[in-house]
Amino acid sequence: MMQLEILDLSIIGLYLLSTILVGLWLKKQASKNMESYFLGGNTLPWYMLGLSNASGMFDISGTMWMVYLAFIYGLKSVWVPWLWPVFNQIFLMIYLSIWLRKSNVLTGAEWIRIRFGDGTSGKMSHMIVVVFALLSVLGFLSYGFIGIGKFMEIFLPWEFVGQYVPFDIPLQYVPHFYGIVFTTIATFYVVMGGMLSIVWTDVIQFAIMTVSALVIAGIAMAKVSPETLALMTPEGWTNPFFAWELNMDWGNLIPAVNERISEDGFSMFGIFFMMMLFKGFFASMAGPAPNFDMQKILSTKTPKEAAKMSGFVSLVLLFPRYLMITGFAVLAIVFFSDEINEAGIAFDFENILPMAINEFVPTGLKGLLLAGLLAAFMSTFASTVNAAPAYLVNDIYLRYINPKAGRKSQMTASYIISALVVVVSTIIGFYVKNINSVLQWIVSALYGGYIAANILKWYWWRFNGHGFFWGMATGIAASMVFPMLFPDILELYYFPLMFAVSMAGSIIGSLVTEPTDEETLKAFYIKVRPWGFWKPIHDKVVAENPQIRKNKDFKRDMVNVIVGIVWQSTLTIMPIYIVIKEQTSFFVTAAICAITVLILKKNWWDNLENAVNPDGETVVKEEEKAEVI
Repeated sequence: MMQLEILDLSIIGLYLLSTILVGLWLKKQASKNMESYFLGGNTLPWYMLGLSNASGMFDISGTMWMVYLAFIYGLKSVWVPWLWPVFNQIFLMIYLSIWLRKSNVLTGAEWIRIRFGDGTSGKMSHMIVVVFALLSVLGFLSYGFIGIGKFMEIFLPWEFVGQYVPFDIPLQYVPHFYGIVFTTIATFYVVMGGMLSIVWTDVIQFAIMTVSALVIAGIAMAKVSPETLALMTPEGWTNPFFAWELNMDWGNLIPAVNERISEDGFSMFGIFFMMMLFKGFFASMAGPAPNFDMQKILSTKTPKEAAKMSGFVSLVLLFPRYLMITGFAVLAIVFFSDEINEAGIAFDFENILPMAINEFVPTGLKGLLLAGLLAAFMSTFASTVNAAPAYLVNDIYLRYINPKAGRKSQMTASYIISALVVVVSTIIGFYVKNINSVLQWIVSALYGGYIAANILKWYWWRFNGHGFFWGMATGIAASMVFPMLFPDILELYYFPLMFAVSMAGSIIGSLVTEPTDEETLKAFYIKVRPWGFWKPIHDKVVAENPQIRKNKDFKRDMVNVIVGIVWQSTLTIMPIYIVIKEQTSFFVTAAICAITVLILKKNWWDNLENAVNPDGETVVKEEEKAEVI
């Protein structure tokens, strides 16, 4: 039976209507030019962009997956999102957001032009980035499409909705129907309002989600005692630390969970963790992928604000999100165990979140929470949709098809491309099995092919456009082929082989071809000032401009990255300890958090100005800097 009351439905309907109105309201301002549409005209404050970015990560599909992880793995679940890896936000915060924003471009593909130039190799690398961006956008949109469909199926059973739909839909396609409805609404407001629409609706959504998270955590704390939770969970569930093997046996409690642990491939948790750390470190050093995260960084006013924005994401996102995740997981463990045991291995653990909302959230708040989760879905979806036309219009249409296109033609092309991308991703969504399958492909396979080439582009002067093209091409090809060669192996475990193939393609492709034009390299080095293997270029730049200083922040940046990852981890673990009422563990974690904050304040925050302006020059407008360079 449908659990939503008229009040809940009214709140959801009001929210959906408000998003459409926001898109219409901001349409005129957003359509002034490409910068206004895709980057909000670089006028938005860093904290609003940070909230928007956090909101985009507070998505339905990811939250459903993380509630499932918390249910099964307890505190050890805080490490599994390192698959993304979540700590890439720390690398961005410490130095990479500064480097990226100093490039002063519209998209990641356009960034390639300032790194590799406009020659043949530059065009080849430019095209492969556009291809990768489209593949990742389609993957993320399909991931969101599946999540929203499964989520809404719980709250709007087809027995109720079907009587109002004038055509028959097979039951297996009901989630897809819901996905189409809500993706259409999200597409409308992002197409109309661009980045401005996304950010303003994201801020509203994040406020809703934060209030909802506090209420859910409060309900869990009121209904579940630590003693009850201990009886209903296996030994080690409340311990974030682990050995080589997971050693978490649900056999006497919920036997089906052991089957799911085996399917996930996490039994050898120590090896799994090391592989995540290995992949995550290199993935983070590669910088942001060409998606909505990169667009938010490029939307900031200055490089300094870009760094602040990336740090702010972890600060505001993790605490409320894990209050909610832990609250739902704890309630499900205590109150759904009998139902899960009855269903056995047929139980879909990804449905724990909507089941818990149905069971425990009161009328009114349920509508607010669902509106927030819908908004979270639409935030992620809309931000991703916004990234696709940014590449296709700016990097394909204006560069190769219609370079003289006027503002109206550019906006029309953006509208059409956004709609087409949504249609294609929806078709893909019909063939995807579940949330976890597409998630694993995105984070382990596709991104595995992205990493090698995108590390070298920052840190090695001899790396050229040919190397970038062949590194990306071999990596993407490997991401397509390896799942067929190793069908029974978790993608993460063959990442080193995929990384090696892509790295070989990158290095060989660079060494057998001519270096990038020297003037392009010098202009890039002066503008971005990366550390790494840039000595030949640095020496030539200094010979012409003696005031140019070398970036000597490598050691400090790496120390700050390590401290930052510890800080981020404490922000993840503290809300879990609050919900399960582990006071001693909470205070110890809070003390570690305070120490890391003090270190980062002195070693990162206080040095931001030097990181942005290594030559000690007076801060000038980005436009003036670009003209000088």
